[in-house]
Amino acid sequence: MIPIQYHWLLNLKGTPNTLKLALKEYGVKEVVGKGSNRTIITWCDELNLAGAKIEGFGDDDIPWCGLFAAIIAYRRLGHASEVVKEPLWARSWAKYGVKSTTPGLGDILVFERGNGGHVGFYVAEDSTAYHVIGGNQSDQVSIARVLKSRLLAARRPPYITVPRAVKPYRVAAQGALSANET
Repeated sequence: MIPIQYHWLLNLKGTPNTLKLALKEYGVKEVVGKGSNRTIITWCDELNLAGAKIEGFGDDDIPWCGLFAAIIAYRRLGHASEVVKEPLWARSWAKYGVKSTTPGLGDILVFERGNGGHVGFYVAEDSTAYHVIGGNQSDQVSIARVLKSRLLAARRPPYITVPRAVKPYRVAAQGALSANET
């Protein structure tokens, strides 16, 4: 169940499919140590069967924020072409869709994280952080606050008609800032 401060999302009209799909996966956790969560491994299998090329993923100990972005992007329309090349590399998602000058609900956000990166979907924002639903945030699908200064790219899915709820949402700054998504 999503945190109470985000329950407004459940009744929002015109919610983009990216967000609806991401919320359905909320709470999926990786298995710490030996073994993997079958759901996460199944995402990889589903994408490969659809023709999206996912290489180098066989265990949920491997960073999987890009895999989560890939399964949501794929399921949005059911087309493997929605998945970027090298989707496990978070920064690859900076090439997805179209540039969004003002991030809005359901947009893909790409963040710097050392030499790597992190990718997730816009939920809302406060004065200093984006509230992002993504995979591999504290080893699970969750909503985390990520500093706006870390943003590398905001990308909007290639909509024919942009859903009416795709716009910025301001919320209170609740919860700790995510500094190193794992």
